[in-house]
Amino acid sequence: MEQLLWKHIQNVREKSPLVHNITNYVVMNNTANALLAVGASPIMAHAHQEVEEMVNICQALVINIGTLDEYWTVSMIQAAKTANRLNKPWILDPVGAGATSYRDTTLEYLLSFKPTVIRGNASEILALAKLNQEKTKGVDSTAHSNDAVQAAQYLHKKFGSTICISGETDIIVAGKEMRLFNGNALMTKVTGLGCTATAIIGAFIAVTGDIVEAAAAAISLLNIAGEIVAKNVEGPGSLQIHLLDKLYNLTQTEFDQHIKLSA
Repeated sequence: MEQLLWKHIQNVREKSPLVHNITNYVVMNNTANALLAVGASPIMAHAHQEVEEMVNICQALVINIGTLDEYWTVSMIQAAKTANRLNKPWILDPVGAGATSYRDTTLEYLLSFKPTVIRGNASEILALAKLNQEKTKGVDSTAHSNDAVQAAQYLHKKFGSTICISGETDIIVAGKEMRLFNGNALMTKVTGLGCTATAIIGAFIAVTGDIVEAAAAAISLLNIAGEIVAKNVEGPGSLQIHLLDKLYNLTQTEFDQHIKLSA
């Protein structure tokens, strides 16, 4: 499996897929740089007049509702509808799902266009499946990955999406289940690394037919890079800088030595 996932990493580096992002203000620069570092080509575009054309020319779409507003909601729905019509892969990051009725209503529209992948923390996945009995804590998870597996299975059956639950253990659910154990706690002190994972998955589903493998390769790449870098930095500021370097120059030897997963 390790060799197969590494081939997907090489594939992204070689093919440099064009990835259309409608994402949040907080992470836009970070995710664009991360996509460049892994070998993809990012474009950030949300103007109503061009969003459908942009989906046409890109190989994958990333939608992240972090800093939601009325204008961007229309852009997201236009983009998701176009991706669905063209059968292009797209990923939804339901940031803060369950926190407000506005977010939940927007997500209901977006889910109707059947995202290829949904990536969120356990609380967000639970909220999407309407199984969450507690209010989410902003965009942070109040639940563990294992708590959301049943919700993920429900979402997969209803929408056909591959579900990625982020947490100390990352769990991918799509009929079969895969668990990934890399990463470092310091990564939680850098804003938007979950959003970065979503964007990188977007690049991988653009060029990889097996969506579970694409998600596993993308998440492993980010978490192994973070795990290696965290050993030699003083804090989250330097982690953020050196993480981009390691995403760019991670070797197969490093990947093989660090990856921890079960399928």
